[in-house]
Amino acid sequence: MQAELIDIRNHLVQHSPFDDMPEELVNQLTTSIEISYVRAGTQILEAGQASAYMYYVRSGAVEIFRRSGELYNRIGEGEIFGQFGLLMHRKVRFPAKALEDSLLYRIPADTFHYLFENDENFADFVEIEDRSRLRSALSRREKSNELMTSRVTRLISRKTISAPTNVRLQEAARIMTDKGVSALLLMDGEGENARPAGIITDRDLRTRAVTEALPSETPVSEIMSEGLITIRASSYIFEAMLTMLHNNVHHLPVMDGHEVRGVVALADIVKYESQSSLYLVSNIYHQQNVKGLKKISRDVRDSFVRMVNEDANSHMIGSAMAGIGRSFTQRLLELGEEKLGPPPVPYCFMALGSMARDEQLVVTDQDNAMILDDRFVPEEHDAYFLALAKFVSDGLAECGYTYCTGDIMATNPKWRQPLKVWRNYFTDWIENPKAEALLNSNIFFDLDGIYGRTEFAEELKALVADKASNSQRFLTMMARNALNRTPPLGFFRTFVLEEDGKHQKTFNLKRRGTAPLSDLIRIHSLACGSLAQNSFERLKSISKTKLIIEDDLGNLRDALEFISIVRIRHQALSIEAGEEPDNNVRPEDLSPFERSHLKDAFQVVSNAQKFLRFRYNTQVTRNV
Repeated sequence: MQAELIDIRNHLVQHSPFDDMPEELVNQLTTSIEISYVRAGTQILEAGQASAYMYYVRSGAVEIFRRSGELYNRIGEGEIFGQFGLLMHRKVRFPAKALEDSLLYRIPADTFHYLFENDENFADFVEIEDRSRLRSALSRREKSNELMTSRVTRLISRKTISAPTNVRLQEAARIMTDKGVSALLLMDGEGENARPAGIITDRDLRTRAVTEALPSETPVSEIMSEGLITIRASSYIFEAMLTMLHNNVHHLPVMDGHEVRGVVALADIVKYESQSSLYLVSNIYHQQNVKGLKKISRDVRDSFVRMVNEDANSHMIGSAMAGIGRSFTQRLLELGEEKLGPPPVPYCFMALGSMARDEQLVVTDQDNAMILDDRFVPEEHDAYFLALAKFVSDGLAECGYTYCTGDIMATNPKWRQPLKVWRNYFTDWIENPKAEALLNSNIFFDLDGIYGRTEFAEELKALVADKASNSQRFLTMMARNALNRTPPLGFFRTFVLEEDGKHQKTFNLKRRGTAPLSDLIRIHSLACGSLAQNSFERLKSISKTKLIIEDDLGNLRDALEFISIVRIRHQALSIEAGEEPDNNVRPEDLSPFERSHLKDAFQVVSNAQKFLRFRYNTQVTRNV
């Protein structure tokens, strides 16, 4: 092959859809290409004219228009245009004009159709538009993930073992022994009308019956756990895993309508997914001191990498990592109370930020706070809660959760306050949205009560949902604040890179990608009065309103998933290479597939920010 053709081929295979094309087809394509040079301002394609080529931009920039004259897209090096005309009766659908002097490769119609018939990836790529392409890429990825496709019913290996709620303790223990089960489901009613009312486990019999020396004739209903956490039979195994992680339960009744299909135990999932994050969580609760917790915290990164290599999605990984962080915190609080004695007044320990949203990864610090009962008297009680907060914070730091540089921790007296003070904080931030209040709202309005009187946190969530949704001024100020972080996409859909510092020639996938998305989703969610905390769950809440059309919601879901998973894989690769993971990536370290689809995802973020500016009228209110 001549040197010129080799140069063309080598450029093509750096970009989709040619990067996955068989070598023989690429070589065949290369020999058929015609080269065209156009000056800035040249009309390349006119609407309705006969379509004879698909174009590939070797250098320069081209603007694509709708037939109405509205600008549709700007494309640059490595991107294609003109394919829709070849697919639709050979009439140009989108006019094109050179924005700057450009070198183009023209792929003749006959070659285009030959590739379309003989290469499935090429056909898939040229048939769909950018955002649909992003969705298609994510769909293919999910289909390859066994955890995503295995139903929880796969883990059910025996009939449900149950008993009426009035069965006696001795009889319940006998049933469990005879059947060889670690949990007994307790039912109200009979026959088809029987409904699960509670559950007892081996541990319940030991800790609630034997330890308390209860008579063997005691009704089992006196020690059973009520308020059952269940899961639908149509759920996937990973959803069962996340439900256990989130609720710290080891048994889940699997429901098909009102019928119990079986009970899945932690051991069933651990057996299915040995060495999983659930196994790690189980280990956390068996540790007797901070030294033990620190030792097993080294397994967190291994668990993270394993999930990434199994093609888990970002929601699953973020939830699992948050569940692990939550478990470390809960165990430290238990150990702290054992050391310091019972708390003088009830309290709730809150997780904030990514842990509260179930979007935590391995590069994270600790953001937390305490809500104290309104009977709290600082002079009498605060020494205890300061000591407890410091024990937890120091323990988390030992386990790899670094101290918050902004001092958003329960060790800060400002963030260790009675419920009535928190109500005043939140109300003031919403009614007086000054710069500091907006910053605090971004941090504290992603909250989750993870220990103690968690209903305190639920009350604050309800307060935020009610007041924020009724304050257009607050939403406007939040929206304006959210526009300060923009995606790293230049005018010609090129990546905008850091120009100096240690991260020179990189872009930050968190600060310029997932964070702007989380910010704008939070604002729409607040406007809807949603109580959801996770960004994907918030999108579901938004979809129940008319605030955003379904197509745009789908684009936001896809963009969040794709940017998140590229960030996750970047961190996993760093860990496997023995490097410290971070959020900064160099474009040349990404595959052509990732670069292409990241541009699509960043474009979705940019468009969503334009809608945010319009929806909340951010140009008007300027009195902050």
